[in-house]
Amino acid sequence: MTERDGVPSGLTPRADAWTRAILGPFHPVARSSSASRVPVPRDTALRASGGGTHDGTTPGARWTRDGAPSNGPDRSTRDATLDELRHVIRRIESRHVPRAAPEPIERVLGGALLDTGAGTLLVTRREYPLAHRHGAVALADAFAASEPVLRVVARAGEEPGEPRGLLFIDTETTGLAGGTGTYAFLVGVGAIEDDRFVVTQYFMRDLDEEPALLEALGPRLDAASGLVTFNGSGFDLPLLETRFILGRRRWPAMIPHVDLLRPARRVWLGHLADCRLATVEREALGLAREDDVPGAMIPALYFQFLRTRQARPLTRVFAHNRDDVLSLVALLGWFARALERDGATLSAAELAGLGRLLEPVDVERGLACYRAALERGLDGGAGLWTCLRLAAWEKRRERWDAACALWETAVRHATFDPRPWEELAKFHEHRTRNFATARELVVTALHRARTADAVPRVIDDFAYRLARLERRLAVSPAPLAGRGNGM
Repeated sequence: MTERDGVPSGLTPRADAWTRAILGPFHPVARSSSASRVPVPRDTALRASGGGTHDGTTPGARWTRDGAPSNGPDRSTRDATLDELRHVIRRIESRHVPRAAPEPIERVLGGALLDTGAGTLLVTRREYPLAHRHGAVALADAFAASEPVLRVVARAGEEPGEPRGLLFIDTETTGLAGGTGTYAFLVGVGAIEDDRFVVTQYFMRDLDEEPALLEALGPRLDAASGLVTFNGSGFDLPLLETRFILGRRRWPAMIPHVDLLRPARRVWLGHLADCRLATVEREALGLAREDDVPGAMIPALYFQFLRTRQARPLTRVFAHNRDDVLSLVALLGWFARALERDGATLSAAELAGLGRLLEPVDVERGLACYRAALERGLDGGAGLWTCLRLAAWEKRRERWDAACALWETAVRHATFDPRPWEELAKFHEHRTRNFATARELVVTALHRARTADAVPRVIDDFAYRLARLERRLAVSPAPLAGRGNGM
């Protein structure tokens, strides 16, 4: 802060107003401007010019360094006064302004306070009929899933039991890194209750309400036939298990778990931009959320609530969590419908993805999905991968005509992949003993590899195979008729 004409510059308008109010007519600006506006009485002027002390100055006048009289306060006095004023101004401006009392959180968020015996927390409930559609999928589709469907979407050994006993769970946390310092301040769970789907949300109004949240959540976990999450294996469940352990509570052991991220990656990886829940629900479920809060902003909104106790911004967080739970139900319903109908309504890319999902547990159904995807015109990288995967199974079963047809389709693909070229060359070299055809394939593959800037190992392998074929042709230039018994 600097001074100009005795006035501290850089003050806020509010501070300057307080300075004028305190100094009144002694404010330097007021003093300089009043000299031209306020008339001075005659006798006052005479006293100022003729009366007073013997040296002609007014009583109490001070002297400047060069011997001239000065009628104002000296600089040290003025600086001390300004310092005092600055202190007063800062104290006034930092004075706490009382805030309006916040609305009761249960009124804002539509819930009720629940006394769990281990403390109190806020609980909200929202009911939906099973015919309710979340995007293009009815909630009832998830609970019509058969046990074979659950066996496909779950990891081996984690298959849940009765679908109507499933608990769909999603958490909102104070951070995205996990660890012992991260709290799950909002836990949303969904389950069937009397032929309606009910989403219950447990909310900690402060961090010391965690015992109440764990007390309320524990019985729900124990009663479930299995848990359904999206990336719950990597985040939600390890975090909740940590909170239970730190709270000296029992975490349910060996509870069946369906993490829908795994089947989602099998079906849509490479087909969608990514496999985040928001992307899958938009592209596969046909759901477009309105005014959704980004997940990365949610921790900051909770900390803002802890500071201000204003719950209104949390309405979007509760809606986000509730939609996440509903999306879990709809996504499980999508898988159930697709698997029950063998992908009759799916795109070619989704059919290939469904084949990847089915292959580990039901090979024949998986291969049927691969064939149907190719028949529907699957192309690009997914088409090449599907050709090679299906050809590998045909080779394993020694269905050579089908395998060769798939390899020949793959070598016509715009993207160079050495595997079908190698398989065809091996087939003609070892099974048909047609060295000339094998050599022709290797020469073409070598040219494609060099054009595509393939890795040196691929080029070296083809060069080695070409040299061997040329040696064989030099010894036996004519192909042998018939096919051998093994490669």
